[in-house]
Amino acid sequence: MELKAFEDSHAAVVASWASTAQEVALLSGREEYPFPADLVGSWRKVADDIASYLYFDGGAPVGYGELWLDDEEDEVELARIIVAPDLRGQGIGAEFVRALLQPALAAGYSAVFLRVRPDNERAIRTYLRVGFQPVDERLAAEWNEPQPINYAWLQYPTVNAK
Repeated sequence: MELKAFEDSHAAVVASWASTAQEVALLSGREEYPFPADLVGSWRKVADDIASYLYFDGGAPVGYGELWLDDEEDEVELARIIVAPDLRGQGIGAEFVRALLQPALAAGYSAVFLRVRPDNERAIRTYLRVGFQPVDERLAAEWNEPQPINYAWLQYPTVNAK
């Protein structure tokens, strides 16, 4: 398996992985289905502080995820993580998250977070298995205040954690 920078030529494949309206909502918070391929390619063009990655098994992409880099808060957030539907439940998600953690930690920020919809139990179990831990309830409540839903917020333990 290999982590590589995302290329627009894979946008349609990644968009097809959100195979239900619920999966579209889990990935993007949007309700439109099917997921528009051009949206995947546009995400990383929105800001310079987003690094988009594909996880490959040989020549085939099997996972997509992003790192949102925040200099002001000295943190990085793993975001928009999805694995090809036919490979879910086989441990690929955990491997992929571990691979994403390498550039996240190498970026040198003091904290690594992610947010996940609380009904995405499979993803939460995966993140906990990788080593993420729930943030303090008061902090999660503060961060959820401006959000459209109350996310489950998780933090990866780092040497320089806040």
